[in-house]
Amino acid sequence: MNVSFLEHMSDVEDPRIPGMVFYPLDEVLLSVLVGSLCRAEDFDEIEDVCTELLDWLRRFLPFERGIAPAQTLRRILARLDPRGLEKAFASWTAHLGEHVRGVVAVDGKTVRGSKQDASGAGALHLVSAFAHEAGLILAQRAVDGKSNEIAAIPELLDMLALEGAIVTIDAMGTQKDIAGKIVAKQADYILALKGNQSALKNDAELFFTDPALTADCPRHQETAGGHGRIETRIVRAADATWLAQRHPEWKGLSSIAAVTNHSTNKITGQTTTETRLYISSLPPDPAHLAAAVRAHWSIENNLHWSLDVAFREDECRTRKDHAPRNLAMIRRAVLNMLRREPTKLSLKRKRLKAAMSPTFREAVLAR
Repeated sequence: MNVSFLEHMSDVEDPRIPGMVFYPLDEVLLSVLVGSLCRAEDFDEIEDVCTELLDWLRRFLPFERGIAPAQTLRRILARLDPRGLEKAFASWTAHLGEHVRGVVAVDGKTVRGSKQDASGAGALHLVSAFAHEAGLILAQRAVDGKSNEIAAIPELLDMLALEGAIVTIDAMGTQKDIAGKIVAKQADYILALKGNQSALKNDAELFFTDPALTADCPRHQETAGGHGRIETRIVRAADATWLAQRHPEWKGLSSIAAVTNHSTNKITGQTTTETRLYISSLPPDPAHLAAAVRAHWSIENNLHWSLDVAFREDECRTRKDHAPRNLAMIRRAVLNMLRREPTKLSLKRKRLKAAMSPTFREAVLAR
C-alpha cells in the first residue's frame, strides 16, 4: 500500500530538535490518521487503537519505539505548524485526481468542544472549501471567529485550482476582492447579498420588487417535501449588465437572482415566505442558478453534519495550542478517504469496519 497522504505530509516541518526525536513525525501522523479512521476520538483513544494495531502499522513504517504515548501525540500536534499541514492537505486532495467540477461551497464551522470557557470564547472556527460533486474537502483555513472569515477566504482560494468551477459563498464572503480572485482563477461565482453590501442589495431588491421590470424574467419552480414541511422554491433571474455598469468594481458580474422559498407546515398549515438575493458571474439561467444555490447547502449536511455525527467533532475537548486545528485537519483527511471508498455503508459503519478489518482499513487508506 502506498500511503500517499504521508508523502504529501513529508514537507511539513517537524518543530522538534533534530537528534532528540524518539517518534518520527511520519509515524506520529500515521498513528493519528489510522486512529481517527478506526473510531478514536481523542489522543488517549488513538494511542489505545494504534497499540493494538502496531504489528499492522509496522508493515508501512518501522515504529522502532512503538506507538507514541497520548501525551506525546498531543504535544507534537500542539506545536506542529497548522498552515504547513493545511497546505500539504490541499496538495494531497489535488493529487487525488478529482478534477474540481461543479459547485465548490465555501463556509465556516465552529468546533464547539475547543472552547476555552462556558461562554464559548476561544473556540476554533474553520473555513472549508467543499467540492459538492466529488464530496471532498479541498482545503481548510482557521480564523479567529466567524467575523474574520473575510480574511481567510482569499487564502483558501489561493490554495485551489478552480478553473471551470462555480464557487458559492454566503453573504460574509460577498466582497469585491473575493469576486475578483474567483474570476481571475477562471471560475464563476454565486454570492449571497445581505446588508454588508447595502448599495448592491438595494439595487437588486428594487429591481425584483418592480413588477414591470420582472415581468419577463425567466423563472424556475420546484417543490419538495420533508421534515413535516412542503417547500416551494421559485427562482427568478435577470441579466445584470445595468448593475455591473452601476458597480463596475464587481468583476464578472453577469446576473442577479431572487430565490423565494414558501414553507408550509403540514400540521398547522402555516406558511412562511423568505426571499434571498444573489449576484453571479453566470448567465441568468434560473434552473442552473437554483441547482448551484441548492448544492451550496450540501456543505452543511455532507461536511459539517457528518463531522459532528460520524466523528463527534463538537464533543472533542482538545484545546491546547495548535492541537485542535491539526486534529481537525486529519479528521477531514479521513473523511475524504471514507468518501472515496465505494461501498454504500454509512461513515460510522465504515469507521467500525476499518477498526475490525485490516483488509478494509488498507483499502480505505490506499484510496
